[in-house]
Formats: sequence, C-alpha cells, structure tokens
Amino acid sequence: MPHGRPFLTIALLSALRICGFGSPVTFNAQIAPIIYANCSSCHRPGEAAPFFLMSYEDVVRKAKTIAKVTSTRSMPPWKAEPASYAYRDERRLSDQQIALIQSWVEQGMLEGKEVEAPKPPAFNSGWMLGEPDLVVEMPQGFHVPADGPDIYRNIPIQLGQDAERWITAIDMKPSSRGVVHHVLYFADGTGKIHERPQQGDEPGFSGMRLGRKTTPLGGWAVGAQPHFFPEGLAMNLPKGADLVVQYHFHPTGKAEVEKSRIGLYFAKSAPERMLARIQIPPHYSLFSDLKIPAGDKDFVIRDSYVLPTDVDGVGVGAHAHYLATKFKLTATLPDGTIKTLLLIRDWDFAWQDRYFFKDLVPLPKGTQLEAEIHWNNSSENPHNPSNPPIAVNWGEESKDEMGSISLIAVPHVQSDYPTLRDNLAQRDRRVAMEKMKNDPAIAMKVARLLGD
Repeated sequence: MPHGRPFLTIALLSALRICGFGSPVTFNAQIAPIIYANCSSCHRPGEAAPFFLMSYEDVVRKAKTIAKVTSTRSMPPWKAEPASYAYRDERRLSDQQIALIQSWVEQGMLEGKEVEAPKPPAFNSGWMLGEPDLVVEMPQGFHVPADGPDIYRNIPIQLGQDAERWITAIDMKPSSRGVVHHVLYFADGTGKIHERPQQGDEPGFSGMRLGRKTTPLGGWAVGAQPHFFPEGLAMNLPKGADLVVQYHFHPTGKAEVEKSRIGLYFAKSAPERMLARIQIPPHYSLFSDLKIPAGDKDFVIRDSYVLPTDVDGVGVGAHAHYLATKFKLTATLPDGTIKTLLLIRDWDFAWQDRYFFKDLVPLPKGTQLEAEIHWNNSSENPHNPSNPPIAVNWGEESKDEMGSISLIAVPHVQSDYPTLRDNLAQRDRRVAMEKMKNDPAIAMKVARLLGD
C-alpha cells in the first residue's frame, strides 16, 4: 500500500476531482459520514476515548489531530491489512477518505450546507453492542497497588442462570481501564467455583488451574472492540454455571480499585456447530524458545499446524506485548494455493482486536496453517519499555514477552468437532511434555502458572 506525501498528493487531487473541480470539501457533505461511521462509536460519552466526535464543533476542535492520525493510519485503530478474505465491520479508511479529511483541513474546515448534514449516530445504550441480555459485576473491587509486579487473579461471578444459554458476544467496562492489561473469560460448569475461598484480603484466587469442567469463553485486551459472532454461532454457557474472569492487572504508578461490569449477549437458540480456537504457537509461545537478545531487531518464531478435519474459518486474532512488530498467518491448501488470513505489519500493544471474516472461510482437511511472529528488541523500537534494551524471555508481565495467532473456526461438519478438539489437545500436551522434559526451567514455570 502506498505511503507518504507523494501518495497523499495524488490522492488529494483524486478526492478533489470526485468532489468536483474547485468545489470545497465540507463537513456536512463528506467528512461527517466518515467520522460518524468510523470514530463516533468510541469517541462518545461513556466510552474510553479521551474526547468526543459527535458534532461539527467536536471534530473542528480536533481536526488537525484527526488529519495527522488518519494519514498515518494509527486511527481508526484497525491493524489488520487487507488479506485474502475480507473482514466484516472493517474500520480501515480508504485512501480516498483519508485524502478527503486532508483536503477539508487544508481548505479551512468548512461546515457546509445544513440540508446536507447527516444526523449524528444515536446510541441507545452505553454498551457498544446495545443493551446486554445480562449485566454482572465483580462481587467487590480489587485493589491494585501503585507499583510492584503484575497481578494475575481469578474472580468468580455467580450468574444465576436456570437454563443453558449460548453466548454470542461479551463486552466489559473496567472501572479503572489503566490497570487492566487483559482478561480471559471462563464458564465453570459446576457452578460452585464461587464457593472457593478467596486468598488474602482481595477477591478471588491466583493460579491457572480452574478445573476440568471450566471452558474458555474468549477474552478482552486493551484496544479490543466487542463483536457478535456471525449468525448461528455462539459459545455454550451451561445451566447454573459461574463466570470466571481471569484478570491480568498492571500497576500504573497510581493505586486503583477495579470493579468491572460485564455484559453478556445470548443467542436465541443453540448453534448447529461448535466454535474452536486454533492457537499457533500453542500456549502463547511458552514452549517456543522465546528468548530475545538485547538489541535483536528481528527475532522471529514460526510454527504450523495441519488441520485434521475440514473447518470453516470464522475470524483471527493475535496477542503479544510491547516488542512485537509483525504477525502473519497463512493457509496452504491441499492443492498448494496459499491464502493470507492475517497480516499485521505495525503491531501496537494498545490496540489488540479480533478480526471476523465477512464470510466463513473454507479450509479443507490437510490445510497447513503457518504462523510467523516478529519482535524488535532494539532501541529503534519506539514501544520498547527498556532503554537501553535488555534480554527478554517468555513471561506474563508486560515487560516480558509472549505471542501467538489464533484462528477461530468451526468444523465444516459438526460430527468432526471431537476430532478437531482432541487433536488440538494432543498437540498441546505433546509440545508441552517434549519441552518440559528437556528444560527444567520451563517445567517450573508451568507449575507456577498452574498454582495450587
């Protein structure tokens, strides 16, 4: 994709031709539709964005900033580049839209004719996806100290559901966003994990061992936007299950109390196919020799997985910390055709999202998924938290590193789900056992992660 001033000059001329030679670009005619469709959902009351973009006056106050961040594509926050399959709900501005914003600012930010003004978007709820079917809250606030190591904590929440449900989306509202690095959601099928004694004075308990009847429900990370699964797909919530929210708290220099609200959205009926997450490398690269020397500008890990059944790709997502720079996931089909499922060239720890395909992506049995992740541990990486750089290994804290790419998929035929599930579990066990057998340090780290 072209970048820089030559591109903008050409694009600006193109935009001006579209508007009509000599015709000014105005907020009401050209800019408002762009802002309202791509920016206002976050830049509105009740959301995390630091200012509002709901009116001409709002946008004019930040016009030069908007022109700058859209020209560099740092806003709207959409890191995935165009791949072999289109994504839905894409917030990536076109070259023409970026050029129109540039023209509007350079021409004096005219408001335009009132008759051309579109209505500002109406949000009927403080939640991005509308009012949830069920809103729950942490039983009590968790006190995050001003400094010290990162904190991992499991906090159970009773849901009180008297029937089986199917979750099609989850959203959360942290009360202190700055201290919440990310969360993972789990359903405890026993409905009794809330009875587990808390450790110490704070709610919840430590460790990653949650029980065999606990199933993952996805998660939330900084910058992530909530999404509904495509029609007909959802995650199971057993009758009477507890919700477990596994928090990663990151002290910020100021003592905070975090007490999140979580919104659950339910499907009207059970899905015909079960969702699966195919993570490459498994365990966020815990067993992939993730040891990045100080000064290394391009440390790379590659891993692959061959599909044991036909599946349909639903979406993709990635996770890492500050040093990561590039993610790529490709699918080599049985006939040798190579398709790109995800490409992020400019990773930003502050904007982690999931990208759902506009249509399900057919991936036949025997397709080889190949993941490639790059890290830059040099002083040239503006996101490097250490200056001068230091050697970085796999770890849970923000100053450590980890990384993986996940394909969210469903079996093409539901009867193949056990085969896919069991194959993934066997791969994970095999990779873990082989590494732990030859690396006592990894074995100790796994034991510590699992806790008591």
